[in-house]
Amino acid sequence: MSFKQLQVNDAIIQALEKQKINKPTEVQKKVYADILAHKDMIVQSETGSGKTLAYVVPIFEKYKELEKTNQVLILVPTHELAMQVTKQIELLASNSGSSIKVVPIIGKANIERQVERLREKPQIVVGTTDRILELIKKKKIAAHTVKTIVLDEADKLLDKNNKENTLAVIKCTMRDRQLLFFSASMPDKVVTEAKELAKDPVVVKTATKQTIPTNIQHMYVVTEKRDRIETFRKLARIQKGKKVMVFVNGKFEIEETTQKLKYHQFKAECIHGNVDKRARQKAVEDFKNGKINYLVATDIAARGLHFDGVDTVFHLSIPEDPMDYLHRAGRTGRNGMKGTSILVVTKEELPRLRAYQKAFGINLVAKKMYQGKLVRG
Repeated sequence: MSFKQLQVNDAIIQALEKQKINKPTEVQKKVYADILAHKDMIVQSETGSGKTLAYVVPIFEKYKELEKTNQVLILVPTHELAMQVTKQIELLASNSGSSIKVVPIIGKANIERQVERLREKPQIVVGTTDRILELIKKKKIAAHTVKTIVLDEADKLLDKNNKENTLAVIKCTMRDRQLLFFSASMPDKVVTEAKELAKDPVVVKTATKQTIPTNIQHMYVVTEKRDRIETFRKLARIQKGKKVMVFVNGKFEIEETTQKLKYHQFKAECIHGNVDKRARQKAVEDFKNGKINYLVATDIAARGLHFDGVDTVFHLSIPEDPMDYLHRAGRTGRNGMKGTSILVVTKEELPRLRAYQKAFGINLVAKKMYQGKLVRG
């Protein structure tokens, strides 16, 4: 099926072609008509499947008759994802000649500047729930005119850290508004909560089984907890990755890991919740453009970010949920490239690795460092 067969208008089709997008992905085909029909939806589709355009394209069609009101709220859990979604909307608007305006609303950014941009009455507002809620309460975002709310990374927006603000934003809008829940991971608990909020939602799942690309090597190195960062630093020297993501949980550990890499002449930066917005954006852009080789991040900060050409993923903090391992490891080995996923673990953490192996049918190989090389452990 083509975009033409979906009855997407020609201007949008030409705009997509400028991005070298010629055919809709499975999720884009499955949700287009229902979003246009103003149905509530719960959509699970794997990372990299085109979820952003899956909701953005029908939103452009749905709201092409321009009204100078806030019509769409796109809620996201992180600053980076807000900027990524905003850029995609701006690109589609520019390439299609649409006058749809979008404004990113991010916590810790200059609120006066955001208020100034909201005076232009953008049709689409993208942002984190804390700042969006604040601006709704200040009557700077017109919640009563919102017709569609998208929850991008719905599982994170409904977790214990974000749920309260997410529900508060939804409750500020009219009851006939449309709710669209999108995520790569949609646990039963999240589906149940989404169904309670939505009106007879259409449920779409495009991946029946979560898999990790077969061209990724999975390995682990056992170390003492106190030696974890130093062990990683030595592994990084051996591995010689050209584009490397490093997952660490906790601000102090992220800062320490990044500083150690820089001290040893690695080109590295980090992103986490307390890093200044401009510094985070610069780190992401520098990593995309190859100005730095190492991006150190939390799962939350890296959520929804996509980078081409990642050859190695390091895990210094071990994810408890096997699905988080899938999302992390799956950032490498894309588009047929070979990739490597390396866990730096303590003996106490080994049982978790067996859970990953069981969940995804992968072979995690024990390794150790010997004379400047990685050999079987």
